[in-house]
Amino acid sequence: MVVGAAIAAAFALPGCAPAGYGDNAAADYGNAAEPAAAEAAATPGATADPNATSDPNAEADPDATAPPGSENAAPELSEEDETNTLTGTKVARMGKVVENENQQVLYRFDSDTNSPAKSNCDGDCAKVWPPALTTDGKPTLKGVDSKLVGTITRADGSKQLTLKGWPLYTYIGDTKPHAWKGQNVAGKWFVIQPDGAKNLTCLPAVSKAVAPPADDAESSDAGGASDAGSAGGDYSY
Repeated sequence: MVVGAAIAAAFALPGCAPAGYGDNAAADYGNAAEPAAAEAAATPGATADPNATSDPNAEADPDATAPPGSENAAPELSEEDETNTLTGTKVARMGKVVENENQQVLYRFDSDTNSPAKSNCDGDCAKVWPPALTTDGKPTLKGVDSKLVGTITRADGSKQLTLKGWPLYTYIGDTKPHAWKGQNVAGKWFVIQPDGAKNLTCLPAVSKAVAPPADDAESSDAGGASDAGSAGGDYSY
């Protein structure tokens, strides 16, 4: 009863939780799902066979990093593209968040899965919600438990950081440090807390994502992205 009252109080904050917002959002407030294990656990009581040899016909591990030059080799990351720091901190009105080294708030996506960990944000979605990419999967951590941090391999071979199994993203609509304009976009994107749960402390009405950046130079003077709702498209990701 106490927990339920706390959740109800959070949704009652002025300007944060519109009346009539569905109960489904609150159901995942504690994020009970456990993260996917970084490695397959050994069977209890099993003993490794010292004479065992690798099977040349065994199916390749889809999460293994491909050798350089192969079709699925991970692309080289520039320092600007790589997420080097995950910091658990607090911001105004939202409370607990995780930020990268540029003080950008990180998000999780309801269309992804955390067990197994998998991203379903590619193409234009990934242009609007840039994945938190990594080379070695070892960002500097502040206020974030290392046991909750992992990686997945994306379709292009790049590595994306995960928190409690949830792939991490920034939002191009956040143009200032500590901003969280991506909260509740499409009813699927939410600020992530240091424990991997959705932060539902402040829940604006469902909104549309900004438009993806243009591929040519025509909109370069506009920063490559339009304000939410002004582009005329239905960006449901």
